[in-house]
Amino acid sequence: EDLEKATHTNPKVIDARAHAVIDYLTAGGFLALGYAMLGRHSRAAAFAFVNGASVLTLSMLTDYPGGLFRTLSFKTHGTIDTMLAAMCAGGPAVLGFAGDAEAQYFHGQALVETGVIAATDWNSF
Repeated sequence: EDLEKATHTNPKVIDARAHAVIDYLTAGGFLALGYAMLGRHSRAAAFAFVNGASVLTLSMLTDYPGGLFRTLSFKTHGTIDTMLAAMCAGGPAVLGFAGDAEAQYFHGQALVETGVIAATDWNSF
C-alpha cells in the first residue's frame, strides 16, 4: 500500500509478467558484468555478482510469472526491489570505488531500477 501511494502519480505500464522478464534480464546483466570485470576490478566484479544473485534469488522466490518457488508476494517483491536499488546505488561508495568508472554502471542501473519500480503495477498479479 505504501509503495502504491508513493508512486500513484506515475503511469503503471509494467505488469507482473513484464516485470519478471525485466528482473531476469537484470540478473543476467549483473552476472555478465561481474564476469567482464573479473581480473580488472575485483570489488566491482564481486558487487555485480552479489547484485545478480540477489535479483535472481528474489525473482525465483516471487509469486509471479517466472517465479519458481513462489514464496514472496509480488508486492513484497516490490519492497525488496526498492532495497536492492538502494544497495546498487550505495554499494560503490560502501565498497570504496564510487570514484572509479565502474561505479557508473551501478549508479545507472539503480536509476533504471527506480524507474521500473515506479512504473510497475504492483496489483497486476
